[in-house]
Amino acid sequence: MDTNELIKALAADARPRSASLSTVWWGAAALAVAVAAAVFLATLGPRPDIAAAAGTARFLFKIVVMLALAGGAFGALRALSRPEGNLRTALLLLTAAPALLTAAVVAELLAVPPETWPERMIGDSNVFCSLLVMMIGLAPLSILLLALRRGAPSNPGVAGAVAGLLAGGIAAAIYVVHCTDDSPLFVAIWYTIAIAGLALVGAASASRLARW
Repeated sequence: MDTNELIKALAADARPRSASLSTVWWGAAALAVAVAAAVFLATLGPRPDIAAAAGTARFLFKIVVMLALAGGAFGALRALSRPEGNLRTALLLLTAAPALLTAAVVAELLAVPPETWPERMIGDSNVFCSLLVMMIGLAPLSILLLALRRGAPSNPGVAGAVAGLLAGGIAAAIYVVHCTDDSPLFVAIWYTIAIAGLALVGAASASRLARW
């Protein structure tokens, strides 16, 4: 190795190394949660009966479902952010939340009289709920899409949609603290609409932002 090559090698070693993709994802997820919580606290806050609601199975179940969605989407997004990411594995990680919610909806339909189904589906905050979950989730989605640019997804649109699911899961898990509609029927309709909306925004955005 001559002197010039040695100098180049030493200079390369002295350069600060960029964070690993895993570090980027954990940092982006933490920041997304923090930003979503800040938006929530600045605009909404907990429901008036939060102390009593926190001890009920339905309230806790909503949080479990949304955390399952966020956890599955986080794992799927990390996998899809790499060129070798396996779509089948990613989709498998996303099955837990829909399975839990489907089981809860079936149990609800079997447990309550049919004449009460419409009331439980509509709830008190329906469209308002969907809009607020999307509002809370937009900033986290932006953070996740920026992190996605650090990777090299083979299918940016799918990865962006999963980023939207993750943002939606985070936003919904936090919004649960404000929402007074605890029926699985309500959650299955109005939370799903909001999260699907974020997934569409993520897919459309990533198709442009995360190409490589």
